[in-house]
Amino acid sequence: MELTRTVNGAGAGALAALAWAAQQPLDKLAFGSSYDDVELLGKAVTRGPSWPLAGVAMHAANGAVFGAAYAQLRPFLPGPPAVRGALAGLAEHVALWPLVRLVDRVHPARSELTPLSGNTRAYAQAAWRHALFGAILGEIEHRLNARLHEEPPPVPASSNGHGNITSAAVTV
Repeated sequence: MELTRTVNGAGAGALAALAWAAQQPLDKLAFGSSYDDVELLGKAVTRGPSWPLAGVAMHAANGAVFGAAYAQLRPFLPGPPAVRGALAGLAEHVALWPLVRLVDRVHPARSELTPLSGNTRAYAQAAWRHALFGAILGEIEHRLNARLHEEPPPVPASSNGHGNITSAAVTV
């Protein structure tokens, strides 16, 4: 594992999560659902007026963790950056969505939140959000870690192992 790759992935994930949170008001209108991830996270830790700040911070932290893991797994994932990121985001969505039953039963603010279990609008909305998050993550992570993806140039060598004077003279 490369620390730089991990840190860059975490930064990309945090930025992608902030983009997700920023566009939520628009997708609420588009999907006709008031489901809000920032509210879900923020009201899990505080019911006071600071829940939006807590929710955004938790959402960015979750994005950073996902981004760090994605950055390590990315070399094994096929496809262009936005596509592989979107697929990773959608895989997380499909894997974790069954937990909404638990959220609907035990969340401290469950009476204030949109019920999620069996809510097809919220499911589609969450799929959109995860695909968008993943596409943004994939592009940002690719750009941040682009230098780590490059192969070093070959060292000019001759059959005697001491290099090739012609290549050395040309590259100078």
